[in-house]
Amino acid sequence: MRPKPKHSKMVAEVKSDINVTPLVDVCLVMLIIFMVVTPMLQKGADVQLPQTNQPEKMPEGQKQLTLAMKYPDGHVFVETNWVPDERLEATLADIHTQTPDKDVVIKGDKRLKYSQVRKLMQQVNEAGFSRVGVITEKYQAPGA
Repeated sequence: MRPKPKHSKMVAEVKSDINVTPLVDVCLVMLIIFMVVTPMLQKGADVQLPQTNQPEKMPEGQKQLTLAMKYPDGHVFVETNWVPDERLEATLADIHTQTPDKDVVIKGDKRLKYSQVRKLMQQVNEAGFSRVGVITEKYQAPGA
C-alpha cells in the first residue's frame, strides 16, 4: 500500500513517455509546405534543359535576368512573362537602361535548334548586356 500524501490534494504522477504526435504533425505540415513552395522557386518558364557532364555553378542573385526559350515555337519569356518577338529587343533594351549591370542567363529548351538560342544571345548582346550565359543541368546516366 501507498502512503497517503500529506496534502489534501492528489499529487499527479509524472509521465515519462514522449508524445511524438505533435512532432509528426509539424513534420507533415513542413513537408507539404516544401512540396508546394519548391516548384515556385524555379526562375523563368519551365523548359527541358540541355545536359552537360560538369556544368559550372553560378549563384542566383538579384542582378540576374532569366530568359527562357520554349519548344517548339521558340517563344521567349523574360522571367515568367512571355514577350512577343517584335517587342523583345525593346524590352531587353529597357531592362538594360534600368539595370545595366545585370547578368543574363538563358534557359533554352534542349529540343530547340542551336541557331534559335544563338539568335536570342545576339539580341541580348545588341541590347547592351555583356555577360550572357546558358543554363544547363548535370547529365545523369539512364537508370541512375
